[in-house]
Amino acid sequence: MSETTSGRVSKVGAADVHAGQMGQRYLAAGSRVAMRLWAAEEPTQGKPEAARDYETVGYVITGRARLRAGDQTLDLGPGDSWVVPAGVSHTYEIVEAFTAVEATAPPAQEAGRDAPSA
Repeated sequence: MSETTSGRVSKVGAADVHAGQMGQRYLAAGSRVAMRLWAAEEPTQGKPEAARDYETVGYVITGRARLRAGDQTLDLGPGDSWVVPAGVSHTYEIVEAFTAVEATAPPAQEAGRDAPSA
């Protein structure tokens, strides 16, 4: 993955994209924001609940998921977007094979912020 911090534009080629521990693919990162892809995530009963120290915004390409945070439940489908503020405890249930792009600020993969929940 390429990080753009030198004041120059850059391209991240498909061969330079790497996978994270939870199945995400890190696409590109700058000094303040990063982008990742969740591709064809299989249905689950729910991922472990987590509160992250980064904000997440996402966009559903295909499939369906349920995002739960406290007393809120959001049903997400193709074309929907979502926001999870930093520090909010939440979980996702994949209802139908799910592909989505997320942006995180600050970059999720820096300083161990994106480690799987224990």
